[in-house]
Amino acid sequence: MQHCRWGSHEGRAEGQNLLPLPAGDLVALPRSDCVVAEQLCLSDSTCNATYRTLENCALAKTRLLPLDHNSRVRCLNAELDLGNSSLLHCKCHRRMKRQEHCLRIFWTVHSSMTDGYFSLETSPYENPANEEHWKTDYNKLAALVSDATNPCLKATHVCNLSKKCFRLRTDYASICTKGAGSEDVCDRRKCHRGLRNFFEKVPEDFTKRILFCPCQDEFCGERRRKTIVPDCSFQYNTKPNCLWLLDSCLEDHICKSRLADFQQNCQPADMSPDGCSLHNHGACLQAYMGMIGTPMTPNYVSNSSVDVSLWCTCESSGNQKEKCDQILGMFGSNKCLGKHQSHQKNCSAQGNVNSAILTQPVARFSVVVLSFLQKSCYMQLCNPKSVFLLSPQHFSNIP
Repeated sequence: MQHCRWGSHEGRAEGQNLLPLPAGDLVALPRSDCVVAEQLCLSDSTCNATYRTLENCALAKTRLLPLDHNSRVRCLNAELDLGNSSLLHCKCHRRMKRQEHCLRIFWTVHSSMTDGYFSLETSPYENPANEEHWKTDYNKLAALVSDATNPCLKATHVCNLSKKCFRLRTDYASICTKGAGSEDVCDRRKCHRGLRNFFEKVPEDFTKRILFCPCQDEFCGERRRKTIVPDCSFQYNTKPNCLWLLDSCLEDHICKSRLADFQQNCQPADMSPDGCSLHNHGACLQAYMGMIGTPMTPNYVSNSSVDVSLWCTCESSGNQKEKCDQILGMFGSNKCLGKHQSHQKNCSAQGNVNSAILTQPVARFSVVVLSFLQKSCYMQLCNPKSVFLLSPQHFSNIP
């Protein structure tokens, strides 16, 4: 029997305590977030000098400045010199206050990992299993919603009962729809920031149920396609080349980090039974959500399909056509993500039964049956390609 959970805390490895690294020439400390590691490094003269060298190397790479042979050697040696430093092993936490600064530090130290799509397989983010899971009032609020026949609608109604979920959902809807129906052009950067705020600051009990809920008809499909307000957050007037989209992502620390996280946690593996190398459903879906609100935001391709894709094309890619096709297919052709979608579809079917039972008087049912249902699919994951639209007042033009 498949067990369906919302959290991405499955598979916590034993012995993952933060132990000190072996002592070396540079500051050797327990692995911590990169902001703390940077502060400790800067307090040591040797580590400080090495880190400043890496900052110059990363800056040159960001500005696409060519490095001569001696400069490349100096950059490589500086990274090797950090072998025993906590900087080389530091991570960033999702939802941390200084996330952008933390990610900048990570990519400064790992600047050699930015040479292409398939070289970003090490995520700068801490393993989700090691992060604290939010305690929320979702179940209490869900009990106040009587209609359990449509899980998408129920998830939306429950969100409306949460002050934070409703406020941040309304915020990004307002930002992303500003100028709709006029000649104004939406502010895509602000729209993306609003989407990221929603998915980062609202507990996953709410966001995953809204984003990964099942949809049964084209009317619902059109509403789920517009959940992230694609006219602003997803689509351009013309489709850009996927290579350009990737370049835009690699120039942005947040997008580059989310892409690395997606590659690590949703990496396909042909020989694996579930099609994934890490076998962590929650982590893959969390990484998928992390891509929303970046230059490489994915979305549903139509109102009659559960397929997702990037908004880009591989026309006029020249001799980089193969690489471009790989970028374009990173969602639609991803076997690992596809397996998770199938897993969530099964969970969703179980979840509908569970929700229906839980809305009836408990006295009518055996406690043993309720316990079994709750344990097997209490926090069921829904189909990640089935979403529901934001509050209708923001999209009055939708029938």
